[in-house]
Amino acid sequence: MRDVRVLLAEDNEDHLFLATRALSRVGDVNVEVIPVRDGIQVLDYLYGRGAHEGRTLPDMVLLDLSMPGRSGLDVLQTVKSDRALAHIPVIVLTSSDRPEDVQAAYATGANSFVTKSRGIDNLAEYWTKTASLPGER
Repeated sequence: MRDVRVLLAEDNEDHLFLATRALSRVGDVNVEVIPVRDGIQVLDYLYGRGAHEGRTLPDMVLLDLSMPGRSGLDVLQTVKSDRALAHIPVIVLTSSDRPEDVQAAYATGANSFVTKSRGIDNLAEYWTKTASLPGER
């Protein structure tokens, strides 16, 4: 069985529930979801600050664009410009379907852009079963 650690950045409780449920439904994969509520918490986790000291890096990040603290694009830019973190796939999972958001996310280094209404189940299946992830255990 494959183990996948997912840092899930989502401030909406309902969306967090749906994403976690979709990830837990993927068969033959043990998915550990680490939920965080805002952009600051994403970076605190990735850099091992505060309560996240000694954490293990995630295999991938699911990142909402609209979050309090620091925006998803700001977090994405920080992650992709840091050599120690840039290898982690960041999948933008957002309610927005605006072309300018899609363009900005890819220009900033997103590995994928998925609109929540279009199929989180497919996203969960692909990224946890099909795609090879850096640092697979």
